[in-house]
Amino acid sequence: EFMGGEAVFHRICWDNVLRNARVRNPKNATILINSEEKLMIKEAAKTAEYHDSEIKLNESAFKIASLIRKANYCVAFTGAGISTSAGIGDYRGKGGKWTEQDRQATASMLDTGQEVDEEDGVPYEQLRPTYTHEALAKLIEMDMVKHIISQNGDGLHGLSGVSEVKLSELHGNVFLEMCEKCGHKYYRPFYVLDDSASQYYEELNEEGVTDLAMPPHGVHCKQCSLNHRTGRKCGQSGCHGYLNDSIINFGDDLGELILTTAKSEASKSDLILSLGTTMQVTPACDLVLMSHEPHRLVIVNRQKTGFDYICTQKHNREELGVRVFGDCDDLMKKVMRYLMIDKERKVWESERYQRMIDFNKKRN
Repeated sequence: EFMGGEAVFHRICWDNVLRNARVRNPKNATILINSEEKLMIKEAAKTAEYHDSEIKLNESAFKIASLIRKANYCVAFTGAGISTSAGIGDYRGKGGKWTEQDRQATASMLDTGQEVDEEDGVPYEQLRPTYTHEALAKLIEMDMVKHIISQNGDGLHGLSGVSEVKLSELHGNVFLEMCEKCGHKYYRPFYVLDDSASQYYEELNEEGVTDLAMPPHGVHCKQCSLNHRTGRKCGQSGCHGYLNDSIINFGDDLGELILTTAKSEASKSDLILSLGTTMQVTPACDLVLMSHEPHRLVIVNRQKTGFDYICTQKHNREELGVRVFGDCDDLMKKVMRYLMIDKERKVWESERYQRMIDFNKKRN
């Protein structure tokens, strides 16, 4: 069933099915597939998820650890895929928000008449850093990773212990609000956005009318057509300016200072670790090509990306990067075994329970 079902293939079998779905002349097909099935297969291919074997994961982890050790300036580039195990919804995974919207459009073409419930995951206050978040924080502490550029707005990098100077959150942080008058920042233990105010403007934009009351503090953003004011005011002496959330919505420009810092960090790098992202959103994804040449790029993601070819490019007959298909947590657990002394790693991993207790104290 197209909308509700899923299937698991060996890689060679899936490649054969996909190849036959793309055959134009039926005489050249080895599998008979009708036009409706072809459409479903092609749609599934957009978000097909791949998983490397355990043997290949171990080999890749060893090579990635070696690249990190040799790098002078390693930068991590992260996406929603590193937070899915924490309970947050992703965007381009098989159950991702944008994927479901695409499926509904395709289902309409097939006239199935079915609907898909959108699931964005658990409340932000309940999210806790995953193994990958903690591994990156540890590598920052060990000076093996110099900076993290993130497309995530969940605040989990900061919660894991990464300092603000080591982190560029390109799309904002749902726990950060800033004064529109003096610029003072407030990191909160709660979700700061006023969704009801944004819903007011969203309904007004889409329908022309709304039954919702206009929020007294609301301001229509000319870029994203929503609202960024949170309803709170600045507590700095003599200021009292309105506080705005830091989230970048569709249509908003990226923060100039954050983007400038991210570009600077990417340009200094000789190794980029791209974790949990399909790298489809510009200008963020362009940052992975700003590293020193020849580009050394590691990509860990369950789906194919437009940058996969870079990982297998060779210099002096040696592949410059590594392409891993699988979950970030699974891969990073193996990488950390190669980067840390075994005894120290086991102690660090055993302390995760206590760290979770500490994280709980920092969230409402």
